[in-house]
Amino acid sequence: MLISGWTVPLQLLWVELQQLQDEGVEIPDEIRKQCAKLRPGQDDWAPELEQIFARLSALPIPAERQREEPDDLEAIRLLRPEGPRRLALRLSDRELLERYHGAWRGRCVGCALGRPVEGKSRTWIRELLTLQGEWELHDFFRGGDPALWAPRSQRENICCMEPDDDIHYTLIGLRVMEEKGMDFQWFDVADAWNRYLPYNRICTAETQALLNYNLLRPRLGSPGGVATAEFTRRHNNPYREWIGAAIRADFWGYAVPGEPELAASLAYRDACWTHSKNGIYSAMFLAAVISAAFVESDPEKLIQIGLSEIPRRCRLAEAVRRSLEWHRECVEWSSFMDRFDETYREMSDVHAINNLQIVIMALLYGDQMIDRSTALAVMAGLDTDCNGATIGSITGILNWESVLAERLNDTIEPDFIGEGRCRIRTLAERTLAVRNRIAKSRA
Repeated sequence: MLISGWTVPLQLLWVELQQLQDEGVEIPDEIRKQCAKLRPGQDDWAPELEQIFARLSALPIPAERQREEPDDLEAIRLLRPEGPRRLALRLSDRELLERYHGAWRGRCVGCALGRPVEGKSRTWIRELLTLQGEWELHDFFRGGDPALWAPRSQRENICCMEPDDDIHYTLIGLRVMEEKGMDFQWFDVADAWNRYLPYNRICTAETQALLNYNLLRPRLGSPGGVATAEFTRRHNNPYREWIGAAIRADFWGYAVPGEPELAASLAYRDACWTHSKNGIYSAMFLAAVISAAFVESDPEKLIQIGLSEIPRRCRLAEAVRRSLEWHRECVEWSSFMDRFDETYREMSDVHAINNLQIVIMALLYGDQMIDRSTALAVMAGLDTDCNGATIGSITGILNWESVLAERLNDTIEPDFIGEGRCRIRTLAERTLAVRNRIAKSRA
């Protein structure tokens, strides 16, 4: 039976072919020729698609790639470089609260800054800002161009953080930890989505994984039903190495400040049922960096801590090391991005690997300031609101000063069942309460 959550099965097929190629899978010419005959519109739900998907799912991933990029947490840990795993946290509750407030503020600033140009290229964004006389970016986007999205996040209208999945998933992390604590399982996250997130507020890998989960999770029955994380992340889910798990990583770093290994393991639980391989690693990397940022402030050291929690020879780790080389060779962020654009021009605009490199670029060139770092991430293009939110979160921990944050009036308006309009400060206070409850229970 053909099932499809985000788009029609034929479009899933095109993305799956690219995904398998990225994983090193050899696709027989016979299958490629069969796929080439299918036409958008008339063959979107063609019966032969089911047979093609079955044949594709049976193709073997090269053994070396399987060894270097596992999906199991223990196997991932066996392939990690050395790392600190845990750092000495010496912050009072008052200091932690300020850093949590900075993290939430920074995440909202970056998300709102990037929303109007989500999916636009660096060239498009530069041409728009140059035409407006505002290159480089230093403020929220000015309205007027019909190609801009999200009018409530444009300069003339902005007064709060409007609904966005990049904020909703951080709220989900908060809610899961408030309700389940450290013992939450991956299906607790899935159940929280069912309870709190409107289905039309989730995208790509998340849409498909939740649909897969609900196929095997009856309303009455044991938690999780008979669904497995392997089934939910793989079945008809060609988006499994895209950015979705990375944008959900932040709260797992907030929950255990100074403990990058533990933060990465929490991120794994959240990511493993929607993503595989580098989709999982990107979330683990970012959770580790965010956790470490409560103790360490040097960007390169933070990046090395992130690398210490993922397989040393995975494609994501290779890309991160490449970005560090570019930084050493490029004085200006624009020169870094020239190399980036050449290297990743064939990759999806919402892949985990290329978008993480934009976050790293902004961390390395952004002077650890929310406004400058988020502007760099947004000017770089691709998934601008996601990357802006992530780097805003990191730099908000390091330095919570932000002129742009004042325009949000410390207010979030989510489209999230059970979470209405609220103060960002209140979310920071709830985050501190979660962290202290975790610390007390572990003590």
